[in-house]
Amino acid sequence: MDLIANLSLGFGVAFTPINLMYAFIGCLLGTLIGVLPGIGPLATIAMLLPATYALPPVSALIMLAGIYYGAQYGGSTTAILVNLPGESSSVVTVIDGYQMARKGRAGPALAAAGMGSFFAGCVGTLVLAAFAVPLTEVAFKFGPAEYFSLMVLGLIGAVVLASGSLLKAVGMILVGLLMGLVGTDVNSGVARYSFDIPELTDGVGFIVIGMGIFGYGEIISNLGKHESEREVFTAKVQGLFPTKADFLNIIPAVLRGTVLGSMLGILPGGGALMAAFAAYTVEKKTPLKPGEVPFGQGNIRGVAAPESANNAASQTSFIPLLTLGIPPNAVMALMVGAMTIHNIQPGPQVMTSNPQLFWGLIASMWIGNAMLIVLNLPLISIWIKLLTVPYRWLYPAIVLFCAIGVYSTNNNTFDIWMVGLFGAIGYLFVKLGTEPAPLLLGFILGPMMEENLRRALLLSRGDWSVFVTRGLSASLLAVAALLLVIVMLPAVKKSREEAFVED
Repeated sequence: MDLIANLSLGFGVAFTPINLMYAFIGCLLGTLIGVLPGIGPLATIAMLLPATYALPPVSALIMLAGIYYGAQYGGSTTAILVNLPGESSSVVTVIDGYQMARKGRAGPALAAAGMGSFFAGCVGTLVLAAFAVPLTEVAFKFGPAEYFSLMVLGLIGAVVLASGSLLKAVGMILVGLLMGLVGTDVNSGVARYSFDIPELTDGVGFIVIGMGIFGYGEIISNLGKHESEREVFTAKVQGLFPTKADFLNIIPAVLRGTVLGSMLGILPGGGALMAAFAAYTVEKKTPLKPGEVPFGQGNIRGVAAPESANNAASQTSFIPLLTLGIPPNAVMALMVGAMTIHNIQPGPQVMTSNPQLFWGLIASMWIGNAMLIVLNLPLISIWIKLLTVPYRWLYPAIVLFCAIGVYSTNNNTFDIWMVGLFGAIGYLFVKLGTEPAPLLLGFILGPMMEENLRRALLLSRGDWSVFVTRGLSASLLAVAALLLVIVMLPAVKKSREEAFVED
């Protein structure tokens, strides 16, 4: 009964005209960003954070959440029509989605992606609503030692589940943690690692890092590609509705993808990308029915499962953020920043101190998923036309928008130069084949880890054994150590590398 009462409160907040408008704006922008290759939700949320300063906190978070799960929808459109994943979690959708489009079955592929995403998004939101209250009650039992251990587990999870080299992922985490140390020491009030630059005494802004590494870095990388690599889909999308045989294949694939995505979205470092890969791997291991198209040649299950998984994961990744205050992935790390801007401390106290925000955000996700179905399926022809916009016009506009956004934050030209510097660093990461998302997680969690570490040591009078003598803290550290040991095993290491490679 409590859940129904809480959801009633949430829908009351979400159905106000202003929040409906911002949910729609978020979903529209998310779809638009998902459709445009090379610009993900990370860059978009980083770009739009300054624009949310003047908004009410609930409206701001509803809009940013809409951008996140909207980008998961939009990313499938380019993956299917143009063989270019508009968003990283749509990489797997390319494999069978584009082959379906080449065979004139782009309509059923897009419909499977849309319907699977809608169902998974609704289930993911239901899981979020159901688990929020019990997890929040557990979170209230956490002390500084437990929070520190939980953050260590989160960073280890980000390393384990990051694609690419383990060593590079660890390196990115450490760089992020070091960057989080720049600024003024909380205890002594002394500036550290600021190199006598006054602008760095407040630390490096997460907006600057987000825009630079994920925005400018991706833009420079995309501009480095030859025009011939930017294929444009010109064929007509016909026969949008899947056949009866398609439906029989889609339904079990969507159910499997939804379950996998809901579980992996909660894990630190997991998120939509890992969920999509895992769902596609499961479908490939599921036997083909007689007459079914092989995977890699246009199997509709290869579209429905990963798209369901990445949308379910994008919803459930809000669980650790809203209940424990721990961001499980880089996008959620930016959401922490957005909440901080509005003087909201993410964690279990959000539900008790600001229930309108907590339940309003959850209710808005159901509304947002319904809006996305309306935005994506009937407007496919418009999204296709958008793909024909020349890069030489599109990217200078984004660069200018980024510069205006970051300048408006502090009215400081130093931040614009910093974004340019981090853009070059982001491009270097792309060239080195390094995934920069763990860096942002390390940067956001670093100061929180330091604060809880110091607080725990102060309470224990400098006794480090507090982290292993408290049961919950010791359990979390043991799980983190076990994860590291397992992932270093040769057989697991080889399987992990193969999981992230698709022909």
